[in-house]
Amino acid sequence: MLSKKSTIGLIGTGVMGKSMARNLQKAGYSTSVFTRTKEKAHELLENGAAWKESVAELAKTSDVIITMVGYPSDVERVYFGEDGIIEKAKAGTYVIDMTTSKPALATEIFQKAKERNIHVLDAPVSGGDVGAKNGALAIMVGGEREVFDEVLPLFEVMGENIVLQGDAGAGQHTKMANQIAIATNMIGVCEAIVYAKKAGLDPSRVLDSISTGAAGSFSLSKLAPRMLEDDYAPGFYVKHFIKDMTIALESAQEMGLSTPGLELSLKLYKRLAEKGESDSGTQALIKLFEEN
Repeated sequence: MLSKKSTIGLIGTGVMGKSMARNLQKAGYSTSVFTRTKEKAHELLENGAAWKESVAELAKTSDVIITMVGYPSDVERVYFGEDGIIEKAKAGTYVIDMTTSKPALATEIFQKAKERNIHVLDAPVSGGDVGAKNGALAIMVGGEREVFDEVLPLFEVMGENIVLQGDAGAGQHTKMANQIAIATNMIGVCEAIVYAKKAGLDPSRVLDSISTGAAGSFSLSKLAPRMLEDDYAPGFYVKHFIKDMTIALESAQEMGLSTPGLELSLKLYKRLAEKGESDSGTQALIKLFEEN
């Protein structure tokens, strides 16, 4: 049974992971961290987290392991191999991959971990930097019900909308649906703002009218104001959104599903990245529309 004395090991302390880890610390959990760039964990270490020198060292000493890394290749690196989580974690350890990654990879991790009596959930999130800081993320979970129930108190520290979607991989499939919905919505938000400007309207006042109506969305209420302020700091990186949309497109194609809106959004974001905006926030898409 997990308790506040259980050690939570965290791998990955970027824009999202750092805030999620900080909320666990504030809730009284003992934490240890490993990330490729130690400086990124500075704040967490100052607040009492223990530093681990490798994935293997963290895995051996943690009761729960949470991973929040960048790409599927990073997930493979920390989970597989002689020094990976599956080989080094103790039997009975709870492992939660909160990276947005491939559904098939989530299933593979689950199956290999189960052979070693390690309990795995895939639990990608949505809500951006604001949701992570406020402990208000949407958490989409795939895995076994009893494992979900055991770690639910941890999820409740990090998020508000927490749903077990099904078996291993279901969390990742749900996140793909989330990203598909956002992809075309971001295009609409950008077009709406540029249209308002061209019509001679005050775009901020327009947002006041449309953000609470039928057009309402996170992108419209949270990211559109950043667009108006020329604030392109990453709540979620362009490069990571491209990664997510690529996974979603590949998964859709495997199911024989046509996703023209997703294809268009991916094309536009790749063009944005080619202009040097890979490390900007996704709201930087408006720069393409303002060129016209």
